[in-house]
Amino acid sequence: MCSLTTSTARRFLGRAFATVLAAALAACIPTAARAATATHHAPATTASAQASCGVLASGASATAEAAVNAACSQIGVWYSWGGGHGATPGPTYGYYDGSDPDSMHDDERLGFDCSGLMRYAYYRATGKDLLNGTANDQFHTSKAAARFSAGQGTGPLVPGDLMFWGSGHIHHVALYLGAGQMVEAYESGTHIRVTAARTGGDYAGAVRINPTGAPTPPPADGGTVFETWGTGVRTHSTPSVRSAVVDTFAGPTQVSVQCQEHAETVTADGYTNDAWSRLSDGSWLTNIYVKGPAWLPGVPDCGGDSPAPPSGGSKAHQTWGTGVRTHSQPNVNAAVVDYFAQPTTVNVVCQTHAQQVTAEGYTNDAWSKLTDGSWMTNIYLKGPAWLTDVPTC
Repeated sequence: MCSLTTSTARRFLGRAFATVLAAALAACIPTAARAATATHHAPATTASAQASCGVLASGASATAEAAVNAACSQIGVWYSWGGGHGATPGPTYGYYDGSDPDSMHDDERLGFDCSGLMRYAYYRATGKDLLNGTANDQFHTSKAAARFSAGQGTGPLVPGDLMFWGSGHIHHVALYLGAGQMVEAYESGTHIRVTAARTGGDYAGAVRINPTGAPTPPPADGGTVFETWGTGVRTHSTPSVRSAVVDTFAGPTQVSVQCQEHAETVTADGYTNDAWSRLSDGSWLTNIYVKGPAWLPGVPDCGGDSPAPPSGGSKAHQTWGTGVRTHSQPNVNAAVVDYFAQPTTVNVVCQTHAQQVTAEGYTNDAWSKLTDGSWMTNIYLKGPAWLTDVPTC
């Protein structure tokens, strides 16, 4: 998602929301898939608007030019919070962001948010879902062929480069067209537009996507593959930043994680975490620079610890959907605790009525508390809206 707004308060809220979602993963954001009977529709695209959007400079790959053309084909379509994050890239209905009055009708607007538009553009250009996730995820993508700092401005950019905004955590992304212009899904209440490229304020730099659409091949020596983010990231001989440096990753890459453990607490790039991952070469990497929640799902504890078995009369329930998150509180804006890439089994302790959520065509205010203390909206639990075999918290 993106949250570029016209006021300081809304900008802050957008960053907070993006921070929560970035710990994820990623990138799948619940969207309100509704019947196409909305009261708000995008206006017809005018010929003049179309003419102002396109490849405006040379130097881009054929893939990047195709991405520009795909994004430009959506000029005039609604901005919609959460739009474009369905199972397949393309416009979807969004949902109310919880703070911006202009967002209250996003569940009736078929369209894209900023990262949803970028995802769609490169999907149309490559046939691959390269950029499934938030603006923050896209900034840290492993599919980058080149990266440009904010200080470089638009000088080195070519059409199809992704431009990002955010201080510490990325909250907005747009597609560069050339000639100092860009196309973006800006904010609720507006339509996809062409505007002058902004390089002031909290502009964070740009990323050029690998025209082959291919990430670095994963390691072949076992473990669970995760993507890193950041530049100049170091691995160490022990789980401590004071130990010998084993390797340095110039940019995002893929690593094979064998196990993880709690060790030295590290603060970096706005995060604090004491979790470290042991890689297949025996080196250690702070989990801060591994995409995913602070404690990686599906990775064993290096000490051999296993999760506590279901207790307290919990009930096993099946989830559905992909990229489903659990939170520290029964609220989608609360910190992300875990991320389920695929359907799984969870153990539910109790349930309560809390924040109302609209996602995947359902609306429900019921949340389930899991055995690890995290919360999950009942929308993604198979069964009735209020689980019949689970007590009230």
